[in-house]
Amino acid sequence: MDLLFREEGSAVILCPTGRIDHTHADAFREGLEPHVSACTRNGKALVLDFSGVTFISSIGLRALMIAVKQVKAQGGRMMIAALTPLVAEVFQISRFDLLFEIHPTVEAALAAAGGAS
Repeated sequence: MDLLFREEGSAVILCPTGRIDHTHADAFREGLEPHVSACTRNGKALVLDFSGVTFISSIGLRALMIAVKQVKAQGGRMMIAALTPLVAEVFQISRFDLLFEIHPTVEAALAAAGGAS
């Protein structure tokens, strides 16, 4: 699993690819951590571009839950964009679609964050 990032406007976009499962969850969590810590009230919004994520397991969902709780406690904003159909189904079944601000595209998330270019 890779976790690339870029800054665009008022947001940091993280692009994980592959599977976020037992094998890759620790690497995902560790890659996410510095961006989550920087996502504060006065910082940039954090957008997770899930267009390249093919699968997420419960341990991957746990890493996301911990991250969003920290971001909310810090007054920051974290969004998920471009869920693939299988991952979107996992989010719906687990009710994680109620926990996160989810957008159909990265561009929609950037517009919501005020960082559309």
